Amino acid sequence: MTRWLFGWTVVLALVASGSVHAGDSVTPKGVVEIFTSQGCSSCPAADKTMGQLISHPDIVALAYHVDYWNYRGWTDTMASPEHTARQYGYAHTLGRSGVYTPQAILNGREQAKGNDVNALTTRLETLKGSGKGLDIAVNAAKIGDEIEITVGEGEGRADVVVAYFKHRSDVEIGKGTNKGTKVANWNSVTDVQTVGMWTGKPMRFVLPAKVMDRGGSDGFAVLVQTTGPDGQPSAILGAAMLSKWGHPG
Repeated sequence: MTRWLFGWTVVLALVASGSVHAGDSVTPKGVVEIFTSQGCSSCPAADKTMGQLISHPDIVALAYHVDYWNYRGWTDTMASPEHTARQYGYAHTLGRSGVYTPQAILNGREQAKGNDVNALTTRLETLKGSGKGLDIAVNAAKIGDEIEITVGEGEGRADVVVAYFKHRSDVEIGKGTNKGTKVANWNSVTDVQTVGMWTGKPMRFVLPAKVMDRGGSDGFAVLVQTTGPDGQPSAILGAAMLSKWGHPG
């Protein structure tokens, strides 16, 4: 689920400009969104998968903690009903009747089990080769006290989505299925905001650098993402990531 972003927390400048070109930034191999939970018995493997994915500079990897396993006695410290809604939105897009954890969504186009890093990276290569990769150039950079986001030229129409994340959160689970387990949660999404609309023309966004601290986050990903007829998330056309850690993940 995304929300349009207004107000004083982010000052957004949007300029249609012919100076942004597809060659201005390196296009990632793909986007992996893993839906997980600290209360899911199969999810510690997905946490390890995330730890491996973020070592790939050409992959944008994000973890969304869902809240539907909280009934088992442990409330996931990163869980959000918005994350659950996003996962169900993908289920609608993909024509699936239900959801599960750990589930990975690749480029917003297909789903897979979220606990096999080799299978996920191989599938991203296949999607790229079949024309379902990331074709729109996106770049995010910190310049002084500003963050500049550029989106290149292309065909189509899509939302420009910013997903803020916490790079690492170490948690000792005190109750439930995984009681006594210590987990490292990587690139856990803390908030998702839709900041604009891309209509095929080059665009430039300027945000204050302090947005990097939003909700305790220390990085964010930019997703140029199409939506379905009911507003559900769909194919991702381009992406970039910026982190205080100085690398994509």
